[in-house]
Amino acid sequence: MQRLTENKLVLIKRKTRLEELVARFNTVGQARFYVEHLGSDFDDYVEEDARYKAAIQKAEEALQSLGRLQLVDREHVPNFIFGKQDIVVAVGQDGLVANTLKYLDGQPLIGVNPDPQRWDGVLLPFSAADLGLLLQDVFAGRRPMKEVTMARASLNDGQVLYAVNDLFIGQRSHVSSRYHIRYGEQSETQSSSGIIVSTGLGSTGWLKSILAGAYGVATASNGQAVDSIPFHPPAWDANFLQFTVREPYPSHSTAATVVFGRISEERAMRITSQMPENGVIFSDGVESDYLEFCSGVEAAISVAEKKGYLVT
Repeated sequence: MQRLTENKLVLIKRKTRLEELVARFNTVGQARFYVEHLGSDFDDYVEEDARYKAAIQKAEEALQSLGRLQLVDREHVPNFIFGKQDIVVAVGQDGLVANTLKYLDGQPLIGVNPDPQRWDGVLLPFSAADLGLLLQDVFAGRRPMKEVTMARASLNDGQVLYAVNDLFIGQRSHVSSRYHIRYGEQSETQSSSGIIVSTGLGSTGWLKSILAGAYGVATASNGQAVDSIPFHPPAWDANFLQFTVREPYPSHSTAATVVFGRISEERAMRITSQMPENGVIFSDGVESDYLEFCSGVEAAISVAEKKGYLVT
């Protein structure tokens, strides 16, 4: 196959469960002993690892024949410099696609499912075998792209964090989070288990689970049967975010009236931390990739100025 570009084709990969076990226990034999001692099937780990590595090898072969390949491990993505003309391929689960997309700035991202029997892969419509012809279509501008709205947390010290699925704002541990929240014309001090801010893409995840719990409690407490929640997720490119406050606690010094709503250009949100330590903002479930959010720090939560682009 003829090489089509001198721009980078960036292949993002992650460690498998087997690789993480070997890193922890030093050898495959010791990892096997640990897993089987707990009554689990170690062969499942081996099979997953083999299928993933086969998909990576097939993807590498396809990309090397088309352009300049650069292989990047997931943990290096936050510090990797993507070129404006790069095309990015992520081989893994949906989370790998989301956690890669937030570091891009307009570059198209292709999600590859390495093991369709194991992963449903909402964000993984392609297999490694598709990449040869697929990339030719991308280069020629023949492939449609799905635009994805992101969330943005901007601190008053200049730091910024993006999210493709959701932002968490609160305490690192399971103690109460204290902060002052301003949402549109409303303003109050709160004590809660933290705030979740969700994009359209992420609304069927953490946000939906919180709404399901709240709806179930409210319905059951009125003596009604709980069937399913009346939930209609917004489109991936919806130009607003949704937020919900987890377990707000009303008291003499804290309120619980600002607990759910939409964040948009017309209705902004600002949160000022009152947590002397362990206050954080992290995105897309990656707790290691966070901003410190301790006493006096103010966060402006908004729709991001940049969009994500998924090849479909």
